Amino acid sequence: MKPSGPKSWTPDVASGISIDFVEAGELTFEVAKAGEGDHLALCLHGFPELHFSWRHQMPLLAEMGYRVWAPNLRGYGGTSRPEGVRNYAMDKLTGDVAALIKASGAEKVTLFAHDWGAIIAWAYAIAHKPDLDRLVIMNVPHPQVAMREIKQWRQLKKSWYIYFFQLPWVPEKMLGRGGGQTAGRLIEKISCNRELFGPEVQAIYNKAAMRKGARTAMVNYYRALLRHRGTLNMREFGVQVPTLMLWGEEDVALNIHCTEGTEEWVPDFTLKRFPGVSHWVQQDAPEAVNAALKDWLPGA
Repeated sequence: MKPSGPKSWTPDVASGISIDFVEAGELTFEVAKAGEGDHLALCLHGFPELHFSWRHQMPLLAEMGYRVWAPNLRGYGGTSRPEGVRNYAMDKLTGDVAALIKASGAEKVTLFAHDWGAIIAWAYAIAHKPDLDRLVIMNVPHPQVAMREIKQWRQLKKSWYIYFFQLPWVPEKMLGRGGGQTAGRLIEKISCNRELFGPEVQAIYNKAAMRKGARTAMVNYYRALLRHRGTLNMREFGVQVPTLMLWGEEDVALNIHCTEGTEEWVPDFTLKRFPGVSHWVQQDAPEAVNAALKDWLPGA
């Protein structure tokens, strides 16, 4: 499916960020771009976000010498929106990552990922066994840690929404309430620094969520998570590249124990916790996150 409608976000020219459409695999992706070079920084957003969620990190990464691509994931914004739950299973999502990397022609790749983007990034690093340079994960546990924690009440009670999203049409109606204001309000409501998520920021998320078919596509990620398991070979679960995990401690959806035990699966692992910061870590504490990235990344 081809994209339609206006761009999801028009960046300030001074940011050095531009919006382009990239043909990758069978889809067309709306991609925010910055910087140049042979080392791709591929930034994967989460639910109910957009490439816009990386607006604070993209200029820094470009300054450090990376060629930065932040795509709207399949179904989001102006990116192609295939129909059907099966099209949002993990083999399709990790295939998009592989297709974007191939389309970039980059020689080296570092993945930066948050929320659903981080679920995809973990799976990609495990199942595809790619030649990644590094991996940066924000507020999502390694799959094996997630499986451990979901068996505990402390996490199960926080994950109620996954089961709610299995319902037909009701989640879409909820996300469309108030003329489409739910997506932006959700992000603002559970943030710790609400002044960073004012009406202009919320409007960008709201407008994207109200595009035809967008809410169903967004919810289909969760539906496919339970209905189409096992589409990837993830038997070993090891990640062999240096990995940085950034974690906002005030995450309402994931408990802090989700950071524990990752070293069993990721030998070269660094954890940086941010007290007083929400699930939306890179937007809620952009200066602190950028400082952590600058400290850990070697540069392109």
